Amino acid sequence: MTSLRKLGTSDLEVFPLSLGGNVFGWTADEAASFAVLDAYTAAGGNFVDTADSYSAWIEGNSGGESETIIGKWVKARGNRSDVVIATKVSQHPEYQGLSADNIKAAADASLRRLGTDYIDLYYTHFDKPDVPVEEIIGALDELVRAGKVRYIAASNISPERLEASLSHSERVGLARYVAVQPHYNLVSRDTYEGELQDVAARFGLAAVPYFSLASGFLTGKYRPGTTVDSARAEGAAKHLETERGRQVLTALDEIAQSHDTQIATVALAWLAAQPTVAAPIASARTVEQLPALVGAGDLVLTDAEVTRLTEASA
Repeated sequence: MTSLRKLGTSDLEVFPLSLGGNVFGWTADEAASFAVLDAYTAAGGNFVDTADSYSAWIEGNSGGESETIIGKWVKARGNRSDVVIATKVSQHPEYQGLSADNIKAAADASLRRLGTDYIDLYYTHFDKPDVPVEEIIGALDELVRAGKVRYIAASNISPERLEASLSHSERVGLARYVAVQPHYNLVSRDTYEGELQDVAARFGLAAVPYFSLASGFLTGKYRPGTTVDSARAEGAAKHLETERGRQVLTALDEIAQSHDTQIATVALAWLAAQPTVAAPIASARTVEQLPALVGAGDLVLTDAEVTRLTEASA
């Protein structure tokens, strides 16, 4: 049984692979989404990540489709208390930004779609530097005090704004961020490593990285001369053009072979071994894609293997 990890300074205990809900209502319809969620929880998973804006970018969608599917699934399975649900605010077409009024209205809309009376982890999706951190934290604190949100977190935020937010919370005695969600993987390390990671470590925050598999590149299916049928193919294939991308694939191939496992599993295990990281996020459109993801929870890389990948991706 894969052991759970404590999420930062919270009392949330999460599976070391968070299931990304961005595909629900996009490349996975309701039936496929239910099947993936069932398989993930059957494997011991308990940490589902979504956002109020998923998937407003699809023609005919208005945002909130992913939350609605997750809400229907939780109701059908009767397992709300067993699942840690994370969602986000600021990008829904009808609830743009991080003003206090918008945060509170968006949270209520998310709660309705999820069919629940509390959100376990509520992220600011994209920071809005024009809104004072005092206003954002104040609104989030109200949600926590009202019992609508258990813990708060930040995604896509600068080190300066993150530290200012945390310092304000501590100074005034309000709810404080327990996690940060950065863009972070073997071929995209610059966004998180350095100042942002330092702030997270200093304040005891957990990192829950998104794009953990670089839009699919780190699954190993993108190779020179191959064509992949995926909504993210263009973004993933660009890594083949870089020396870093090719070096990382070579190292992943060797280590995956030595463990008789999937390349994606190794890439996620490297991420899970990094300082502050609690649970990388990865999504699956089908049940068949899931074992390579949840397998990362049981794969422990040697120090030499972690170093090999770190150097290949430098």
